[in-house]
Amino acid sequence: MTKLPLHIAIIMDGNGRWAQKRSLPRNAGHRAGVKAIERTLDACIKFNIKYVTFYAFSTENWKREKSEINGIFNLLRDYLKENPEYFKEKGISVRHIGEISPFPQDLKDELLKIEKSTNKNNSLIMTLALNYGGRDEIVRAVNAIIKKDKKEITYKDIEKNLDTSFLPEPDLVIRTSGENRLSNFMMLQIAYSELYFPKVLWPDFDEKQLKKALKVYSKRERRFGGTK
Repeated sequence: MTKLPLHIAIIMDGNGRWAQKRSLPRNAGHRAGVKAIERTLDACIKFNIKYVTFYAFSTENWKREKSEINGIFNLLRDYLKENPEYFKEKGISVRHIGEISPFPQDLKDELLKIEKSTNKNNSLIMTLALNYGGRDEIVRAVNAIIKKDKKEITYKDIEKNLDTSFLPEPDLVIRTSGENRLSNFMMLQIAYSELYFPKVLWPDFDEKQLKKALKVYSKRERRFGGTK
């Protein structure tokens, strides 16, 4: 692999189908998906990837059954509580994008606590997209600019007010499970990202699958609208 992405963004799709294939409840698929996050973080560090963003809970996910939503919140809460030493050992800084105000207070507290305790780690920045939607993010950014009494808005203004202002744009977007959609994820930021849609369900994603994605990325020529 002659070139590697600086920032990988991942749409983790297929937890429910993974569970259904095994006659398990959907939340069992989400639990297996957390293990895939851990494997992916280890692999990203091995391949010297500096930024990875996981689409963990979208603005549309509120339409799911309440029991499933609560199960996701419980998994996230447990994951953050159980892994501070892991984040420290691996040098992982935890961040989030999205509007988390509707989340349970104890979950918000846990997230902000882990962000504060890991903010000086610099091996890899892991960003969790929580109650995140690309369209919602753009609306919030524009409203923030309007409050500053800007008369004329430029793209740079919008970019500086996006949730992702602290991140470089993703070089590679991976969506698992074989679905070829972006599902309202980073609509502005991935304008020139390379897209990769493996058929593997997210709970089965591992270092081998990531290496396949990196090999595909390495062979592509990024042009950014220009010619060869």
